[in-house]
Amino acid sequence: MVNYLGKGFDDLITVHAPGKLYIAGEYAVVEPGYPAIVVAMNQFVTVTIENSYDHGTINSKQYEEMPVRWRRRGNQLIIDNRDNPFEYILSSIKYTEKYALEKHQSLALFNLNVNSQLDADDGKKYGLGSSAAVTVATVKALSEFYHLNLSKEEIFKLAAISHFKVQNNGSFGDIAASVYGGWIAYQSPDRQWLTQMLATQPLSKVIQLDWPQLSIEQLHFPKELNLLIGWSGSPASTPVLVDKIAVARSQQQDKYQQFLEASKDCLQKMIAGFKSGSSNIIKEQIAQNRHLLQQLAQFSEVVIETPKLTKLCEIAIRYGAAAKSSGAGGGDCGIAVIDADPTVKEALLRDWSLHQIQPLNFSVHSLD
Repeated sequence: MVNYLGKGFDDLITVHAPGKLYIAGEYAVVEPGYPAIVVAMNQFVTVTIENSYDHGTINSKQYEEMPVRWRRRGNQLIIDNRDNPFEYILSSIKYTEKYALEKHQSLALFNLNVNSQLDADDGKKYGLGSSAAVTVATVKALSEFYHLNLSKEEIFKLAAISHFKVQNNGSFGDIAASVYGGWIAYQSPDRQWLTQMLATQPLSKVIQLDWPQLSIEQLHFPKELNLLIGWSGSPASTPVLVDKIAVARSQQQDKYQQFLEASKDCLQKMIAGFKSGSSNIIKEQIAQNRHLLQQLAQFSEVVIETPKLTKLCEIAIRYGAAAKSSGAGGGDCGIAVIDADPTVKEALLRDWSLHQIQPLNFSVHSLD
């Protein structure tokens, strides 16, 4: 094992990872090979790391008061840590250091500090993928700390594995947005294959393998369109909502498969619209994706579009926008895509505010 005490161990390392919003393809993207479109936002998790000589620390002023989510299994109380950012930080440390050891690096003590812009001032989540962003930021910081020289693809895979070990029902699309930035067409990898590889192969080998079904492709948003974001004021738990949809998947397999195929068709058309620069196709398919999610909600009996999100969409549509919930729904944010007319845009945002929908003045974060 190399006893590495070279350049960087005494330096303060600072990295940033952006949050994300899903534009379309939610729920279907959890299945390998079914596409979604996700975009990185200019709100960040910042991780700083520096060498320590006595004991290490992990600090975050945002996450100290996180509520603990729990449920019953019979008479047993079960803690659900999938919304706890510290679980993702610890998993990221575990797997990045495992990778470092396989690359013959020695480990060190460090102080790690986390600062997040992905939540409201009162601590409520906007739904910008804070668990993914903190995972990516931690992996990036530690990869610099241990001089691992990871590519974007390697950071994605290491962060995805770290996230997977805490929340095993996600798609990793938010990880992709945090790593690559900008607009992304995304397909999730085969998680059963990944589980098997992690059980039988060294971590460093799994990072180098081609992951079946994984696809990450940069897109360009037409300049003739604006992306508007409204916050419902009500946070939601993505892992819990995905769990509920998984029950419907097993109980209503035919309807669920029809949803998957319709979602794939919708997203393929939308991605083609991005590539051809067609504003009309993009807007038409966003409206279609909203319709498909409403059908999923109906047969699964899971609330995806809350009354506040419905109001957000109805207002946006009156101004000529295409609108829908973003991500798992159940609260959090909705999005509207509208022609780039400043007067109409401002009128729509004012109307949202009058109905207690908070416009979020975020923009797309590109790494180019």
